[in-house]
Amino acid sequence: MVTYLLKKSYLLKNLKEVKFQDLWGDHGIFTTMWIFGNPPKILFFDNHIGNLIFSLKKYHIKKKSLKKDIVQTINKNLSKKINYNHLLRVAINKKIISISLRKKLSPKLDFTLKFKNLKRDRPEYKNLKYKKILSQLKKIDNSRSDIGIMYENKILETGTSNLLFINDKGVFTPKKNYYQGHTYKYFKTKIKNIIKKDIFLKELKDYDEILLLGSGKGVTSVKKISQINWRRKSLKNYKIFLGQYKLAIRKCKKYKF
Repeated sequence: MVTYLLKKSYLLKNLKEVKFQDLWGDHGIFTTMWIFGNPPKILFFDNHIGNLIFSLKKYHIKKKSLKKDIVQTINKNLSKKINYNHLLRVAINKKIISISLRKKLSPKLDFTLKFKNLKRDRPEYKNLKYKKILSQLKKIDNSRSDIGIMYENKILETGTSNLLFINDKGVFTPKKNYYQGHTYKYFKTKIKNIIKKDIFLKELKDYDEILLLGSGKGVTSVKKISQINWRRKSLKNYKIFLGQYKLAIRKCKKYKF
């Protein structure tokens, strides 16, 4: 059961509060950010907001004061009295801006994946056409498992995160048809060469480590994939990536509101 600290919705035209709508399945965009600490910090905040505005324009959701309104909505729902460890979700369609805060779960080291044949609509955008994936995620303990998404036998991402596959030949990621999250983009600046290639389920035996990268999962190592009898062979690269991620956390500035 997901524990929410708050759920609020506002009319986009004037920011008047209305009954909460999660907006799943609508024509629109969302972003999920990790807010932590007291005073709070929001990891990769500027990147999240910049990409949210860019994607909304692609979906023909426009307003001159859109960025200002998003930030204002976030600010009035935050408190300087709370020690946060939450996922802050902002979702927007042509009429509504919705905001929610839910408790962030810490992934365990016995983390597992189960692959399903799914495909997101226009996956290059963090759009709200997400109901099929959400129906799968609701069935699992998200601190211990995730749904791997594949289409036409090609692995794409998970229900919450990007995927990296690592062996002695390098670090690999799927070629296309997935959303590049901000945690993934951060590591693209730290790793000299992430190799893009089509990755098939039957080939996973060739990889020693599989990592999830995302706002909710941070850096998570997959222990096993039971449906193909895959088990990780090492935590070496996980520890390296986790060190880099902790550096980003330490450098994150306090959020001003």
